[in-house]
Amino acid sequence: MPVTDAVEADFESLEEAANWYAALQAAGEGGQQRRAWSEWLAASPRHRRAWAHIESVSRRFAPLRAQSEAEREAAAVAVRVSAKQAASRRRVLACLTALSGAGLTAWLTWRFTPVPALVVAWRSDYHTGVGEQRDVVLADGTRVWINTDSALDVDYDDTRRLLTLKAGEILVDTGTDPRARPFYVDTRHGRMQALGTRFTVRQTSSFTELSVFEGLVEIRTRSGITERVGAGKQRSFTGDTISSAVAADPAREAWSHGVILADDISLAMLIDELGRYQRGHIGVDPRVADIRVVGRFPTGNPDQTLAMLARDLPISIRRTLPWWTTIEPR
Repeated sequence: MPVTDAVEADFESLEEAANWYAALQAAGEGGQQRRAWSEWLAASPRHRRAWAHIESVSRRFAPLRAQSEAEREAAAVAVRVSAKQAASRRRVLACLTALSGAGLTAWLTWRFTPVPALVVAWRSDYHTGVGEQRDVVLADGTRVWINTDSALDVDYDDTRRLLTLKAGEILVDTGTDPRARPFYVDTRHGRMQALGTRFTVRQTSSFTELSVFEGLVEIRTRSGITERVGAGKQRSFTGDTISSAVAADPAREAWSHGVILADDISLAMLIDELGRYQRGHIGVDPRVADIRVVGRFPTGNPDQTLAMLARDLPISIRRTLPWWTTIEPR
């Protein structure tokens, strides 16, 4: 069967793409280096997928990237250092000085959102950026925690209370309504009716996940399938299917306290969750992806979480670029 560009980029191709990106940044317009990169790019659909991914991540940081020649040279040297090429301590310090202030600091802390997501956020009653969380109290006393990179609309009228989760994740603790109006949460996959309860809703492009911690919630998919989910249970649903119930994952509530909870999960699963709280790429070498992890990690400080993992597990953290991190065997 012929291989097409639809093939997913593998870990090795992604790492090669990051190294090529670093090398091209350091070399500038060097013809020989660029020809070698072009040959690598043409050699495999996976290479092209990997390169498209790294360009996508790079563009998120482009608005505040240094443009002057001094900053360009500093960035190039920083890339060479990151790629483990030789550089003197004095030169590294000079680079950091050149990129101080609004240069490198702004670049590394920039929270940039792609335009479609920005439009969703701007049109929403409440939204959060990547790494941001909010806690709001609605008119009826309902309390809503809004997780990273999420958007939410609130629409109360005389007949019902409606939240529409347009992106991301929320934790809801419903208030008591004197008018006994029903309380709903809508996603692209269906509607949930809360029956005096505390629950989380997480929406992805392909499914909605409901975790109930108190009370009862009824799911109705877009196609009309209904199921009730009791306290301590969790179910996922699409527009026309609902999964079997499983025990509610405490991690789906822990984030409201600023915690990523790992209860004997794989390192790859933990990093997937951590990646929701920062814009840069974090890749996990397949050789360490299945290491089991138990612990509590801060949502607001991904670097601290990575340092904790490197301290306690047989892994090391490598940064090929300021926004490209790889976890590999120690």
